[in-house]
Amino acid sequence: MGAGPEEVILLDHGSGGRATHRLIREIFLRAFSGESALLDAVSLEIKEDSLAFTTDSFVVDPIFFPGGDIGSLAVHGTVNDLAMAGAEPLYLSCGFILEEGLLIEDLRRVVTSMAEAAQRMGVKIVCGDTKVVPKGKGDRLYVNTSGLGRIVASPAPHPRRIQPKDEILISGTLGEHGLAVLAAREGLPLKGLQSDSAPVWPMVKALIEELGPALHALRDPTRGGLATTLNELAEEAGLSMVIEEDSLPISPAVRGGSEILGLDPLYLACEGRFVAVVESGAGKKALEILREFPEGRSARIIGRVQAKPSKPLVILRTQIGGERILPVLTGEPLPRIC
Repeated sequence: MGAGPEEVILLDHGSGGRATHRLIREIFLRAFSGESALLDAVSLEIKEDSLAFTTDSFVVDPIFFPGGDIGSLAVHGTVNDLAMAGAEPLYLSCGFILEEGLLIEDLRRVVTSMAEAAQRMGVKIVCGDTKVVPKGKGDRLYVNTSGLGRIVASPAPHPRRIQPKDEILISGTLGEHGLAVLAAREGLPLKGLQSDSAPVWPMVKALIEELGPALHALRDPTRGGLATTLNELAEEAGLSMVIEEDSLPISPAVRGGSEILGLDPLYLACEGRFVAVVESGAGKKALEILREFPEGRSARIIGRVQAKPSKPLVILRTQIGGERILPVLTGEPLPRIC
């Protein structure tokens, strides 16, 4: 398949016949593994009993955006979900829904990006599936990924382990992915924006190794942003959280773009950040660990856990000394961001 820029996906590519086999061999197998066998299932040897398994689907629009694309985003999103369970990512599957008319070169770019992202993480893409839908029945390209990982944290991080007086950290600046995708989709002339899409496992692994049981909970602030993520943690823990507005790391580009568009950065999606809740007194050490990584240089301690008043709440202590409740996101201000 000497794919020139005009070559496109045809319905024949989803027939299961010769065109399908060519597409799989020359695009997917060549990028992911070089394996020649086309089997219905892959055999994996995993001796450990403590495993984490996750699945996710990606429908981001546009499929290419500043700082990433749907391929690398699918890998990062899935390995990050495993990391939030204290699990070392091992294997990924991938499923592609291709719309008739998709440029073969665009598919090649996405698959190559996906393979490179997996290789950087030492993760193997071991199986997958491809389907083609008629033109007008999809939107160029959708990706589904599932991930399997080995849980190395003991005990594993979980919201039920959160305690009053625990410290809350964020690993980096907020809202860059959501705003970068919106700007690319709508052609907005917002400068300095780039998705934060990245794997977080190296930082999480360091926290696990250095903090041990003092690492209580992890969660990545994807759809719904930081505010919604904190509400989820508070609800599951049955405790409240007080966040200091002065401590929130928000870049000038995100702050300025949000003000122009009337958006709140606390509800914008991140794809390469995570919230860590650690034992009281362990926050400073956790911060030092995170800041040893380039992706963690903007990490901050942003608040503390407190015993619930009447029900779990997330409270923002503002720069002028007041307080306001941060509710869960309602509606969908930024569709198709992941």
